[in-house]
Amino acid sequence: MTEPASSTVSAAVASRRSIRRFLPDPVDPRVLREVLEKAQRAPSGGNLQPWHAHVLTGAPLARLLSEVAAVLPQGRAAHAPEYAIYPPDLAGVYAERRFGVGEAMYAALRIPRDNKLGRLTQFAANFRAFEAPVLMLVHMPRLMGPPQWSDVGMWLQTVMLLLREAGLDSCAQEAWAVYQAQVRGVVPIPDDHIFFCGMAIGYRDPGAAINRFPVARAPLDEAVTFAGFD
Repeated sequence: MTEPASSTVSAAVASRRSIRRFLPDPVDPRVLREVLEKAQRAPSGGNLQPWHAHVLTGAPLARLLSEVAAVLPQGRAAHAPEYAIYPPDLAGVYAERRFGVGEAMYAALRIPRDNKLGRLTQFAANFRAFEAPVLMLVHMPRLMGPPQWSDVGMWLQTVMLLLREAGLDSCAQEAWAVYQAQVRGVVPIPDDHIFFCGMAIGYRDPGAAINRFPVARAPLDEAVTFAGFD
């Protein structure tokens, strides 16, 4: 049984999570088009709407997965991201959160730290789009700055919540940035665009432990300060 559709924004927010194991069920292209049409209402500064995407399934997706599988054994030598996915000096609570969610995931999979092969195998699942039947590849013009990257993030969140409304699931994957060269070999991203991320789309496997482990969130008062309220 797949996760039911979410009928309110609050339900969509509560039920959305990064899904890392999908069912093989195909996704109706009409539903995808409807979701993406609605997401065009996402806000952007100056109404620039800087997001662009290619949505793959079937043979084009299989070709991309094959291209990346061929270079996976090269490890980091094959990585060529166009931006730093994480700050190089990440520290403090932000580093703790990144480490914490990774350890929670591997604990759910019962892969201890000393099982390096097991962890590498799970990492490689990123580049099979976690078996999702659809992969969206997101890019934007290179001239865009931090405010426009924020706009793309708002669009992606809008897409993810609308997918939940439609009963679908997703996983936004910045990991795909390391293989932007292979992505460009399969889809016609303009040279003056930067490749940002992938998004796996499909139906979650509800029985998979990797889709059920708790993901901690900071308490509100750690993130937000209120002033001037009685």
